[in-house]
Amino acid sequence: MEGTVVAVVVLALLALLVLKSGMRVVNQVERGVVFRWGKALPEHRQPGVTFLIPFADRMRKVNVQVVTMPVPTQEGITRDNVSVKVDAVVYFRVTDPVRAAIEVQDYVFAVGQVAQSSLRSIIGKSDLDDLLSDRERLHEGLALMIDSPAAGWGIHIDRVEIKDVQLPESLKRSMSRQAEAERERRARVITADGEFQAAQQLANASRIMADTPEAMQLRLLQTVVEVAAEKNSTLVMPFPVELLRYFDRAVQKIDAGLSAPRPTQPTPAPAEQAPAPAEQAQPQPPLPVQESAGPR
Repeated sequence: MEGTVVAVVVLALLALLVLKSGMRVVNQVERGVVFRWGKALPEHRQPGVTFLIPFADRMRKVNVQVVTMPVPTQEGITRDNVSVKVDAVVYFRVTDPVRAAIEVQDYVFAVGQVAQSSLRSIIGKSDLDDLLSDRERLHEGLALMIDSPAAGWGIHIDRVEIKDVQLPESLKRSMSRQAEAERERRARVITADGEFQAAQQLANASRIMADTPEAMQLRLLQTVVEVAAEKNSTLVMPFPVELLRYFDRAVQKIDAGLSAPRPTQPTPAPAEQAPAPAEQAQPQPPLPVQESAGPR
């Protein structure tokens, strides 16, 4: 009897040891890929407690979190022959744990190498202006280039971003001079436009003051008030304003008289002379000349 109880206890302990050796815990951020006698099972194990067959099953845990992998700085020449250094960052995650564990030996290293080669390729196909301003399109193209081989490994590329573009110092100085010249050109255009508008407004104001002389007098008085407000200058007005206006009217009248055309007097027509009669046409005889007698 005692021997039977001991055997049952031993068998129970052996069963517990077997169950303990076959029990595995899969975390929430992981998925378990089971290899039975070296062959991977088609279904992966979900998070929680799972049991394996002792001495037959082996399980490999695959992390399904989003991996943030920086891409080392890559030096290349753009399409417009500019040498630049570009670094980026790749966000990816595992969507098929079985394929990620079977199809590629180290999917993190593989994605890193594909990202470096794709970044070099995108540098050679792009201009410098695209690298500096149109990055969204480059991000989409770079993600598509990396996702094409990674999809066969059970990996999905969430996003690829270019972090920094390093330019040569000579190119930076050239770009700064170009930007400075562009700002100078804009400043000159704005100044010229302001002067043009001011000239138009002054021309309009001069026409209004020419039509209404009182406006000129009011403007003169306003200028006097503005000058006198500073209290640091002396304003001398040798002529009254009315006298200046009188001279102005006199000059306008003289100019108007000189510019008016003079009326032309009609010239009388030559009178026709009637032919003289024959009696009047005969010449008269000369008068006799009397000689004076002087002393001999």
